[in-house]
Amino acid sequence: MELSKETSEKIGELQVLERNEQALLAQKQSVQIELNEVSNALQEVKTTKDEVYKTIAGVMLKVGKDAMLKELEEKKKILEMKLSSVEKQEKLIEERSEKLKNEINSSLKNNNKKKE
Repeated sequence: MELSKETSEKIGELQVLERNEQALLAQKQSVQIELNEVSNALQEVKTTKDEVYKTIAGVMLKVGKDAMLKELEEKKKILEMKLSSVEKQEKLIEERSEKLKNEINSSLKNNNKKKE
């Protein structure tokens, strides 16, 4: 079956979008894991009565509990914003992919009708 140049370009764009979506899913999963780790650490620091330590470049340092809480809260906010951004990008890609799929299907149906 002979595809029009426009339909071939749309199929190529759809393939690129699908690769981008896969990359975004991997990024989203990574951010979710890190967010989960930060949330767990935050909960542990909040409930501990012991001293708090932080590892920097392989060296463990004693830090103030309040400073650690502040740092973890900020990191959590940043990760939540990052996750939100990735989810928005994911939604845009899904919408564009769906539109392209519909356009491709429509083109293929019209192409088949012309041949009949």
